[in-house]
Amino acid sequence: MKITQIDPQKQRKFARRVIGQLQDAGYEALWAGGCVRDDILGQVPKDYDIATSARPDNVRQLFGHRRTLAVGAAFGVIVVLGPREAGQIDVATFREDATYSDGRRPDHVTFSTAELDASRRDFTINGLFFDPIKQEIIDYVGGQQDIQDRVVRAIGDPMARLAEDKLRMLRAVRFTATFDFEMDEATLAAVQAMADDILTISGERIGQEVRRMLAHASRATALEWLRRSKLLRVVLPEVAVLDEKWQSMLQVSSALHDPSLPLALAALLCQSTTTDTATDVVRPIRDRLRLSNSETARLDWLLARREDVARARDLPWPQLQRLLIRDGIEELLALHEAITSTDDPHLVYCREKLALPAEQLNPPPLITGDDLLSHGVPPGQHFQALLDGVRDSQLNGEITNRDEAIALIDRFIDNGDGSGGPARRHPGC
Repeated sequence: MKITQIDPQKQRKFARRVIGQLQDAGYEALWAGGCVRDDILGQVPKDYDIATSARPDNVRQLFGHRRTLAVGAAFGVIVVLGPREAGQIDVATFREDATYSDGRRPDHVTFSTAELDASRRDFTINGLFFDPIKQEIIDYVGGQQDIQDRVVRAIGDPMARLAEDKLRMLRAVRFTATFDFEMDEATLAAVQAMADDILTISGERIGQEVRRMLAHASRATALEWLRRSKLLRVVLPEVAVLDEKWQSMLQVSSALHDPSLPLALAALLCQSTTTDTATDVVRPIRDRLRLSNSETARLDWLLARREDVARARDLPWPQLQRLLIRDGIEELLALHEAITSTDDPHLVYCREKLALPAEQLNPPPLITGDDLLSHGVPPGQHFQALLDGVRDSQLNGEITNRDEAIALIDRFIDNGDGSGGPARRHPGC
C-alpha cells in the first residue's frame, strides 16, 4: 500500500481552512499547542491541533459525517479528514479536565472556555493559541515569555500538573533538550520529587518518549537532563551507574546520525558491557521499554559483535565475510565509527571489503544441503559444519566449483567422524 507523504504547505492551508469554516459558522476556533509553539520557534509544525467552542456534534454537522471521525468524542475530540496530501486535523472542544485516576486520561471532561482550556495543558510553551485568520497569538499562561526566555515551565502547580499524567516528566526533559531550553526550577524540583513514579506509566509510553529523545540530535543533552532530573536511574539504571565513563558515553552517543533505537541504546551500553554480559543487560531494558523482538535481537547483536569490528583486519576472511553480509552491518560499523573515528584502520578495512563486487564479497555457495543428501551424506547436526567448511574454503579461494566442493566433503568425512572435520562454525556472525 502506498503511503501518502504529507505536504506541510497543504497541511497548513487545510488547517487554516478548518479554522475559517468554524469561525464563519460563528464558533471560536484557534490553532492550539505544539503547532503554535513550533511556529514561534520558526520550525515547521509536524501537525496542527484546533481548539474550538464548537461541541463535537457541531463539528460533525459542520464538516459532515463522511469527513469526520468521532475517535475521541468523549473527550471532545473530532478528527476532520482533509485532502490526501493535507492529512487530518484534530478538532477539540475547549474543556476542563477532571481527575486523572489512571495517570493518563481525565476521568471526564467539562466543556469550557479557551482560557480554562489553556490552564489544563501541561507546559506554558504548549498552552498557546493562534488565530491564523487574524494572525494573532492568544496567551493565557505566559508561554510567549517562556519561549523568549527559553524555559520549560509547568502550567500552574508543577506537582499537580505532573501528577495528572506522570509521562509529562519525560516530556519536560524531551522538550528541554530538543529546544535547547532550561527547565524551570520548580518544575525540575517536582520531577525530581516524583521521578520514581514514572514506572506507574506503561512501558510502551515510556519507551516512546525515550525513542524520541534518543532519535534526536540532542540526545546527549536529553541524557544529561534525565540524569539531573533523577529519571535516568529509574528509566535506564544501566546507564545511570556510569561514572568515569559518562562523558565518553555522551561523546559516542552524540557522534551517531539518525540512529535506530537499538543503535542508540548500543552506544549507551557499549563501554559498560562485554560480550558475555550484554544479554543480561539487554533483557531488563527490553522489558522496561517494551522493545520489539527485532529491536532486542539487533541490540543483542550490536553489543555482541562490536569487538569483531575492532579486530576486523585480524579476523580470518570467512569469519569477517559472514559478519559483513549480515543485515545490520551498517549500524554495527556506525557504532564502531562513533567509538573510534572514520579513519580507524579496521573500519576502513571493512568499508573496503563492503565495496567489493557482489560476486567477490558474497559469491553463491557451491553446494547446499540437498547436494549433501544427493551425495549420500545422512542428515544430522554435522550438515551445517560440513557446509561451513566448504564455504570457508570457497571464500579463501581454495575451491571454485561444485566438484571440488564434493571432493572436499569426502575428505572431511574420511578424516573425521562425519562431523565436518576441519569445518569451522562462526556463531553469531
